[in-house]
Amino acid sequence: MPTESGNAQDPAAPAATGPVRRRALLAAGALLAAGLGAAGDELARDERRSGRPGAPPAEAAIAFHGARQAGVTAPAQPATQLLALDLPQTSPAADRQTLRAVLGALTSTLSDTAGDAPSDPRLQGGGASRLTSLVGVGPALATRLGLNVPAALAELPPFPGDRLDPARGGGDLLVQLCAADRWTLTVVAELVGTAAHAAGAVPRWTQSGFLPVTAPGTTARNLFGFKDGTANPDAAADESWVWGPPGVHLNGTVLVYRRIRMDVAGFAALPGNQRDLVIGRRARDGVPLTGTAEHDDPDIYAKNPDGSYVIPATAHVRLTSPRLDGGARMLRRSYSYDDGPADRGLLFCAFMRDPAQFSRVQNRLAGRDALTPFLEHQASAVAYVLPGAAPGGSLGDQLWT
Repeated sequence: MPTESGNAQDPAAPAATGPVRRRALLAAGALLAAGLGAAGDELARDERRSGRPGAPPAEAAIAFHGARQAGVTAPAQPATQLLALDLPQTSPAADRQTLRAVLGALTSTLSDTAGDAPSDPRLQGGGASRLTSLVGVGPALATRLGLNVPAALAELPPFPGDRLDPARGGGDLLVQLCAADRWTLTVVAELVGTAAHAAGAVPRWTQSGFLPVTAPGTTARNLFGFKDGTANPDAAADESWVWGPPGVHLNGTVLVYRRIRMDVAGFAALPGNQRDLVIGRRARDGVPLTGTAEHDDPDIYAKNPDGSYVIPATAHVRLTSPRLDGGARMLRRSYSYDDGPADRGLLFCAFMRDPAQFSRVQNRLAGRDALTPFLEHQASAVAYVLPGAAPGGSLGDQLWT
C-alpha cells in the first residue's frame, strides 16, 4: 500500500524488530515529549504575555502624544469612563497654578498608562492597553481664570423637558477614558483621580458606559435597537464643523455631554413599523425611510402620493438633519449605560466647533420629536477639549497664551 509523503520506508533497509524496534520507539517518544514540552512552555509564555489563552499578538498602544487628543481621533472603544473634576476657588492666580499642576498630573498619568510599558503592575502583562483619553475644560472655569478658549465655549441653555441633576453634570474639568475592557478603565480612573486630587482637584461625578460588539466599520446600536452615529461627518467635514478654526484652537473641539435615560420597555411596546417612523430609519439595517443603504442621506423633503412626508415631520432623523442647520454636522461618539433596570440609557457625547449647534438641534427635538416621550435628559456638561500634548509638553499649554 502507498505510504504518506515524508514517511516512506527505504525498501533496501531491513525493518527493525524486537528490542531494537522497542528502543527506537522509546527514543522517538522521548524526543516527541521533549518537543511538546518545549512548545507548551513557549505557548504558556505567549499566553502570559498576551493576558489570555491562545490570544493573537497584542496590538500596539495608541499614541497619547499628538496634535489632537486620541480620545476624539481614534476609533471608538468598547468601554468608557467619564470623570468630572472641580478646582476649589481661592484666588485667580492660585487657581491658575492649581490648574497647571492638575493638567500636568493628568498628562503624566495618561501618557504613562497609554504606553507600551505602563508603570502600574495591574496594567502589565496583558499587552498594550489600547487606552485613549481626552481632557477638557469647562466654561465656568475658563471664564473664572481668563483662559484662552474659543469664544463660542458656553454653558448650554435650559431646554424644555430637562430634568438635570447638578451632581451628575457640569465640572471644571472633564476626562473621558476609553479602552477595550473595564479592567483598564477601573485602574486608570483610579490613577487619574489620585493624581488629580494630589494636584489640587476634587471629584465631582463619574459615569461608565459601553458599546455592543460590532464588526469593524459597522455602526453600533443603542438600547432602543437602532444604529447610533450613522450620519457622522467625514474627515473633510470634520475640519469645517468639528475642529476649531485656524489658529491656537485648530486642534481643539467642544464636547457636549448629555446623560439621557431611555424608556426602553415603553419604546419596545410600539409596533415595529411605528418605531421606524419615530426614528425615520429602519431598525433592521439603519436605512433611512427614503433610501436603500444605511449611509444614504435622508431626503427630508420626499413625500408620499397623499402629500405626507415619507420621513414624518416629527421623526428624529428629520429634526436632526444637517439640512436644517446649513449643513453643519457634529461628530457623535455616544455610549450606552446601565445603572439598574429603571435607569438605562444613552451617554450622548458629541463634538463640534460651536455648542450653539447642539442648542439649535435640541430645541427642535424638545418641541416636536416623536422620541421625546421615551427620553429624559438627566445630566449635562460642556467642555473645550484641549489640543493634544507634544512629547515633553503638557495638555493645556495653549491656555495661557
